[in-house]
Amino acid sequence: MYNEKYLKETRRALRRNQTESERRLWMFLRHRRFHGMKFFRQYSIGPYILDFYCPRLRLAIEIDGSHHNEDPVMKRDIERTAFLSALDIRVVRFSNSEVIDEMERVLFSLVEAVDDMRTPPASPSMKGRVSM
Repeated sequence: MYNEKYLKETRRALRRNQTESERRLWMFLRHRRFHGMKFFRQYSIGPYILDFYCPRLRLAIEIDGSHHNEDPVMKRDIERTAFLSALDIRVVRFSNSEVIDEMERVLFSLVEAVDDMRTPPASPSMKGRVSM
């Protein structure tokens, strides 16, 4: 299910031919630069190749070009997200233009996503209690 061999050459080709937005975001994610988390680029899960994936957080980051606004691609994106959600993998999406023009906001959104995922839910018996 993870990094299927039949997708290996496709993953390699995608890594060699990154978009400008993928290249820019990768500079912040590679070598555990982002919160010390290990991210992989062009990582496959099932039949899908994810732009970036952090196994520890079960977080997928997708960078979408303008073609993702077209109906057939939107339908595939919905199917992909449903597939990954069923595996308890959270998907965060940004457009190419967001990554290129608003990198600071993109990184802030990722920090919030990581913090949300790291914070354990409150115990039901502790809800509403304030510790002194």
